[in-house]
Amino acid sequence: MTEATLSVAPPAKASTPARSAMNDMWRQFRAHRGGVVGLCVFVFIVLAVYVGPYIHTVAPNLINIRAKNQWPSWAHPFGTDNLGKDMLAQVLAGGRISLAVGFTAMSLALVLGTIVGVLSGYFRRLDGPLMRLTDLFLALPLLPLLLVIIMLFRDTLRAAFGPESGIFLLVVFVIGITSWMHTARIVRGNVLAVKSQEFILAARSSGMREHRIIVRHILPNVLSSIMVSATLGIASAIITESALSFLGLGFPSDFPTWGRLLFDGANFLQLTPSRVLWPGLAISLTVLSVNYIGDAIRDALDPRTLRR
Repeated sequence: MTEATLSVAPPAKASTPARSAMNDMWRQFRAHRGGVVGLCVFVFIVLAVYVGPYIHTVAPNLINIRAKNQWPSWAHPFGTDNLGKDMLAQVLAGGRISLAVGFTAMSLALVLGTIVGVLSGYFRRLDGPLMRLTDLFLALPLLPLLLVIIMLFRDTLRAAFGPESGIFLLVVFVIGITSWMHTARIVRGNVLAVKSQEFILAARSSGMREHRIIVRHILPNVLSSIMVSATLGIASAIITESALSFLGLGFPSDFPTWGRLLFDGANFLQLTPSRVLWPGLAISLTVLSVNYIGDAIRDALDPRTLRR
């Protein structure tokens, strides 16, 4: 039998691309139609309020009495108010303030809620006091509390930081310290579930310090709940700021927000109903889009969905 030289072909490479957690999450997010539509709408709103003033260059506080109470037209696509101010310019300017309040207040509430939730879930001796504090804040009537705090500290902060910056800091602080409780409860529940896992016990057995365990093992495993709470917190903060402004306790009249525009246009509802239509529509679309994004992120970060 003659020996033949056999050439061994190299193993064929897998034709399917390597999967990663980020690719799986993005694929699950794209499968959620509401989340994709919400993301597109939210990106459009953000681009409109920040890029729109460079296209529609009318000043939001420019007064033109001759053009007061006009309906939508080519010169004023959203109409004008009782002083002749362009409503489109005011809606764009108000959107920047409302989104800034939403993101900043959400960040404050998220930090407070995450700290309280992690400490309560990881350290048993702190669980009781921190959860009773959370229950206390949940039992408080939030709207009357917000009104009392703003009435007490509004003039002081205006004198210290100016009429605009003072009210911004006050509104953000008030919304932030009254919105962290749900995040704390969600994070605490996830920390209790993660703390009993074997890799946490292994980290403790290896002598790793508590703060390193929290930073390197606990927080990455509860990040999904924090992200969902962040998206929902933006919507809640925007609604709260709009409610305060609608009650006349938010920003001054020459510093428009979506809630303030609703408050100013309520008295002219029968004359020019578009004055309340556009800011109300902006609030509704923003809140709905953020809620759908939160639902999509929750589904995308669900371990059972990723496992399938």
